[in-house]
Amino acid sequence: MAFYNPVIVCGIIGWGSAQIIKFFLNLFHNSSFELERLYGSGGMPSSHSSLVCAAFISTGRLVGWESPITAVMFVLAAIVMYDAANVRLEAGKHAKQLNEIMERLLALDGDMDAKSKEFKELLGHTPLQVFCGAVLGIVIGALFPLG
Repeated sequence: MAFYNPVIVCGIIGWGSAQIIKFFLNLFHNSSFELERLYGSGGMPSSHSSLVCAAFISTGRLVGWESPITAVMFVLAAIVMYDAANVRLEAGKHAKQLNEIMERLLALDGDMDAKSKEFKELLGHTPLQVFCGAVLGIVIGALFPLG
């Protein structure tokens, strides 16, 4: 008996689609070939939002919109999208300021450890990036065959 869970598959397709779009948008917009865009966080569209919305919609289609499981998936999607657009976005802003402070300190004191690791700045998403990821996930969840 083979294991197949359409909700998991749909979520993975949502995540993967957003990551591929993110890679090509970066390639065309910045003329930069960055493989990290295929798996990294941040950027347009939000792959986290796409994943949870694809999983939410496919769950609703599979078990019904009145199901408690569908309600849990909705709450999970809301939490993930809120986190991406607020908490992680702010953490990225903090990382950017810390990196600037470290750069200034390094310029003042040449004895500082030049190998100090920079904080990752691209962590969260703007509301537009979250919205676009959510729309992508909703479309995938609505169109993906469940049977």
